[in-house]
Amino acid sequence: MSFPPLHIVEPNGAHMHTIILLHGRSSNGVEFAKDLFDSKSSETKNLAAHFPGCRWVFPTSRDLWSSVFKEELTAWFDVYSLSDPSEQQELQLDGLRESTRYILDVLGREINLLGGKSEKVVLGGISQGMATALWALLCSRGRVDGRIGAFLGMCGWLPLADKMEDLQLSEGHGTAETPGSLVSKSLPGLLRCEEIEVSVAETKAMLSTPMLLLHGTDDAWVDFELGRQARRNLTKLGLKVEWKEYTGAENEGHWIKEPEGIDAIVAFLEAYLL
Repeated sequence: MSFPPLHIVEPNGAHMHTIILLHGRSSNGVEFAKDLFDSKSSETKNLAAHFPGCRWVFPTSRDLWSSVFKEELTAWFDVYSLSDPSEQQELQLDGLRESTRYILDVLGREINLLGGKSEKVVLGGISQGMATALWALLCSRGRVDGRIGAFLGMCGWLPLADKMEDLQLSEGHGTAETPGSLVSKSLPGLLRCEEIEVSVAETKAMLSTPMLLLHGTDDAWVDFELGRQARRNLTKLGLKVEWKEYTGAENEGHWIKEPEGIDAIVAFLEAYLL
């Protein structure tokens, strides 16, 4: 079954950059775009107004059977528990693998539209969308020539983080002698992705992607500690992660705090896109 059409907000002027953002569970690209652009910075401007040369791409997931809610809903993958994503995590693999492949296809097409300049494309998402986008980033080496411009994650987590931590311990990852070894040799096996030849340079390029992660300490849907766990594991892989935490966001903390969170996103994107 194919994925639904992309929701695209075209730039107000020349196309200079593209930002691909994935929605959370039970949402869709159109709804996420509306909610995101309703959020304002301290200048009372939304993100589209801050970046008029940006093309915004909002993919929508397929409908998947939820093992918890016992019904089909829009989801990038099935997940049994958000309080403990490691519980029955075999349920996550098929959907996560298929969604990752799809997002990598979207990423490749958007890079081609910008003349192959991967550094002009940003990838990210919120909640389960962030979780999926993270794995798309980790699997992008060998599929993206160079590195993408940046990664933006909000109120999410890193799937298979416990298995990643086990690998880090067993392989002694993080020493000066083994830069990027875990990414190169072991991560594809966790997701059971097809193996492709990847050079050290390609791995280093992916690991140089600037990242901004935001998470509310009062998030009632995705535990704040899961966001911290994601930051910890990504940092151990060798990624440079900028971290912002806050309290008092809408949707029981499961959103971007206004205006502080939007200001942080604007400053981050300006640093790496302009």
